[in-house]
Amino acid sequence: MELIGREWEKRVLQEIYEDKEAHFLAVYGRRRIGKTFLISEFFKDKGIYFEITGMKGGKMVDQLSHFSFEFGRIFEGGNKVSIPKNWSEAFQMLQSAIEKQEKKKITLFFDEAPWLASHKSGFLSALEYFWNRYLSKNPRIILIICGSSASWIIKKVIYDKGGLYNRVTKKIHLLPFSLQEVELYLRSRQIELDRKQIVDLYMVFGGVPKYLSYVKRGYSVAQIVSSVCFAAGGALNEEFTALYGSLFENSEQHISVVRALSESIYGMNKNELLAKLKFSSGGTSSQVIQELVDAGFIVYVPPFGKKKVGGRYRICDEYSFFYLSWIKKLANTNLEIGDPGFWMKKQGTPAWYAWSGYSFESLCLKHIMQIKQALGIAGVETVASGWWYQSKQPEETGAQIDLVIDRGDRCINLCELKYSDAEFIITKSYAENLRNKKKAFKEKTATKKTIFTTILTPYGAKKNAQYLDCIDREVTLDALFD
Repeated sequence: MELIGREWEKRVLQEIYEDKEAHFLAVYGRRRIGKTFLISEFFKDKGIYFEITGMKGGKMVDQLSHFSFEFGRIFEGGNKVSIPKNWSEAFQMLQSAIEKQEKKKITLFFDEAPWLASHKSGFLSALEYFWNRYLSKNPRIILIICGSSASWIIKKVIYDKGGLYNRVTKKIHLLPFSLQEVELYLRSRQIELDRKQIVDLYMVFGGVPKYLSYVKRGYSVAQIVSSVCFAAGGALNEEFTALYGSLFENSEQHISVVRALSESIYGMNKNELLAKLKFSSGGTSSQVIQELVDAGFIVYVPPFGKKKVGGRYRICDEYSFFYLSWIKKLANTNLEIGDPGFWMKKQGTPAWYAWSGYSFESLCLKHIMQIKQALGIAGVETVASGWWYQSKQPEETGAQIDLVIDRGDRCINLCELKYSDAEFIITKSYAENLRNKKKAFKEKTATKKTIFTTILTPYGAKKNAQYLDCIDREVTLDALFD
């Protein structure tokens, strides 16, 4: 299967492969994002490639048994070798085998390392010694540690304070596909969907390659979602629980945070979130929130003005938001999952518009670089943030701006992100709302910069009198695919 997209990641891997020094690469990203596929497809035909994958909850003897099988297959011509007693002995076996090889590059890939490094396994301490004492001195070695538990990789490997401190030479945080990469992936499978359909698909599956593999040729997105998410035996009916359970210990706390954020279309600051969940403001709650950020399920949107506090958390994983908005709610009603036409019946309902509006905002926030390029400011230093104003005066209304792009050329784009199935129409009341937002933003922030009201909507907006009066710039969905 062809390795689609991932151009930056492939460049990093090629640099590592061609370098004359040993490299220690850390790779992390959420489950099903394609980490293993990226590494194995790139390195499998480049020199000697040794891969072992940890088993969740597996005993050390079973993990070492898998190690001995792969060791025999790669280094001993497929012959059976004895199972090492511990990881120190396993790495000694690797050292001896490596010394017998001449000139070839050798890639050692330890996938799902958090599961290999189980309690009292000694995996990490043995790896530390192996790298520091031997591997780091061999210019033919590429050591790769990979895991879906992003927080574990970050804490235990990248920013380890012990023997692995400052040892990682490269790191890759593998993110979901962009819209452009989704389009390329679908085309590689002879699946032709127009860009609006791809946007609709992204709002449910995100850019997760495994989820996108469930897309069938010749079906609309509404049919695909009905089949995959709602039909009996659908591949993503019960993915949510398995997803969080595989990544986090005590995942109930993580799920409760995501569920709370899914119920707020404006996001929540940390105090609001803790209050809703009745969590104490201590180390545990902060750790849970940070782990969700590291894993890419929620995102922190900073407040305008480079302030350190006052930003809001929002759910940014498309599938999680879709599951909690629809699949979970459906399971809690008298309706049974199994109606393949359920999703098609929901198109255009108020609940569907509320969900799609939020999901489209999240999609846009993931494509800020593409938005900047469309605005002609790709080379300008910018800070992206949100802006919220809650009035304490009963006669004064509050205001919120989805995306604020604060530019180094003394300009600001106030971006309205509006999902629509057709050309968006700016009414008199909506235009008045936009003017009030702009006025409030200028007054409350006291900015002296030039402000451009910018609208991003799939098919653009109708150039009526209201549009001409209040809109300065426009971006359509085609720009998000660049």
